[in-house]
Amino acid sequence: MILTNFRMFFLLTFLSLFLLLNANDNEDAKTDILFLKIQELENEIADLRNIIESQNFLINKLINESIEEDKSIEETDIAEIASNSNIRFKGIDDQKSKDQVYGEAIASLESQDLERAFTLFKYFNESFSDNEKSPLTLFWLGEISFINNNLEESKNYFQELISEYTNHYRVPLAHKKIGDIHLKKNEIKLAKDRYAYVVREYPNNTASSLALKLLKNME
Repeated sequence: MILTNFRMFFLLTFLSLFLLLNANDNEDAKTDILFLKIQELENEIADLRNIIESQNFLINKLINESIEEDKSIEETDIAEIASNSNIRFKGIDDQKSKDQVYGEAIASLESQDLERAFTLFKYFNESFSDNEKSPLTLFWLGEISFINNNLEESKNYFQELISEYTNHYRVPLAHKKIGDIHLKKNEIKLAKDRYAYVVREYPNNTASSLALKLLKNME
């Protein structure tokens, strides 16, 4: 487009000079001026072409670098991304990213790679919001922390699940798990109180049956 405009300017200038040339008696002098102007315009067009070619090269270089960067992210293990808090998925809260991270976390859990599962669940919890997956993520973070004997951390995750997702179906079991944490810390009265709460508030839930058995064993 820029080159086209310059060509039009070149032709108009040429035509104007040519008409001036015919109207003037000093033909030789005007011809010299005309060709000097033509050379100046040709030099300007050549310079402009070089600038445009340089810009095109730079644009293509940036595009290729972006493509390579996207490929490298796609090929990077999700757990490595999750362990680096400075890296975030493109389109951070899109469903595809959430499904991908959560799916990898569950797969790691099933293969008993608890360290990788914890990293991915923690990343999910800090990066995404999802009414279905977020409460389950908190539950598994609490469960893995409990297995690793990080009892206070485990209690915090279960408590967050209870307070943030009051009506979720994992809430009764989260209460029971807090009772387990008290029992493991030898806080017998607190454990009994929590188990009794589960039996009283969720009588038809499986967590209630588990809590009732533990209460009977503690008598």
